Amino acid sequence: MLTFEQLAETFSPGEAIKEELEERGLSQRDLASIMGVQPSIVSGIIKGTKPISLDLARNLAAAFGTSAQYWVNMETAYRLHQTPTPHGDTSARSELYHVAPVNEMIKRGWIASATDVQVLRARVEAFFNCPIDEISTRHLQAAARQSAEYGPFNPAQKAWLRRARILADAVDAEPFTSSSVDAAIARLRPLMSHAEEVRHVPRVMAECGIRFLIIEHLPQTRIDGACLWTPDHRPVIILSMRYDRLDYFWFTLLHELGHVFRKDGQSTELEPDIDLVGDRATLTSVKPEVERLADAFASEHTITPSEMDSFIARVKPMFSKVRIQGFALRQGVHPALVIGQLQHKGAIHWSHSRELLVKVRDIITGSALTDGWGQILPNIT
Repeated sequence: MLTFEQLAETFSPGEAIKEELEERGLSQRDLASIMGVQPSIVSGIIKGTKPISLDLARNLAAAFGTSAQYWVNMETAYRLHQTPTPHGDTSARSELYHVAPVNEMIKRGWIASATDVQVLRARVEAFFNCPIDEISTRHLQAAARQSAEYGPFNPAQKAWLRRARILADAVDAEPFTSSSVDAAIARLRPLMSHAEEVRHVPRVMAECGIRFLIIEHLPQTRIDGACLWTPDHRPVIILSMRYDRLDYFWFTLLHELGHVFRKDGQSTELEPDIDLVGDRATLTSVKPEVERLADAFASEHTITPSEMDSFIARVKPMFSKVRIQGFALRQGVHPALVIGQLQHKGAIHWSHSRELLVKVRDIITGSALTDGWGQILPNIT
């Protein structure tokens, strides 16, 4: 017995109806009367200009003693057979969208849009600097951390990191040396007491041999920051400013400096830094060793754990704004950094003193090479 697909290559539903009418000695007008429809409807079905709807399928089934499904299946197979194949465009686009967040890349100006799928493919390959079939398996020289599942970077994360790698070449920096991180820490530490001082961070980093970028995150990346290395082993630190708050900024920056100090990610792919501080911070116990060490580095260079633990032991649970501000003053940091660590340790609720968690994205993006928030940089290849 032929399948509906095979029948559709030779017979339309109309031709099957016409043949059935001839065998029964009925006219098209007779069938119209039997079905209670206008003769033009039967004529349209037989000519193939009138699709068989569910109601018509039920009516035909009653007229010929078949099932409605029979006519629905025949109609569907016929219409599919009549529709020309789009020359593989759908399959090719599916492959592109599987390996890269194409729409977001176009929206952000990372690649130009194209109606021709082959042109679009060429632009995605140029962006990643490799063939489409290598993007999924390609490893990136980057150090980062993921909050839930630890595994390879997803397509959006790879695109974000690749954009960082492209833009890194546009940032001038002094040569990187073994003392660069220590020099950067010494110069950054005095900037932590006032929010507006973050504007100096890009210059300090460049003078210490570390390239610094701000790139808005993409949907499904949830990246706070990352450290990657250029082919000539120069470090690049990228922040996403996913949470616009001062404590987030400093902890993430220092965490990435910890990766630079340890040279994490020079030859292996680690995971992206996500949810490092605040009410969505990842519990330290679930982090891999490389991330715990980077966290420890960040803590040591903001408020040392021993100082923070001592403050908590003395004050808990009476964490008034006055006490927090006094402790911050003695530590030489902004109160936001104290609040961020207290939240991370579970000593205070995430809503405590939120007015002190000042926003700094507008300040830092005013002095750093920035991609995002409506700013579209030219393609740099």
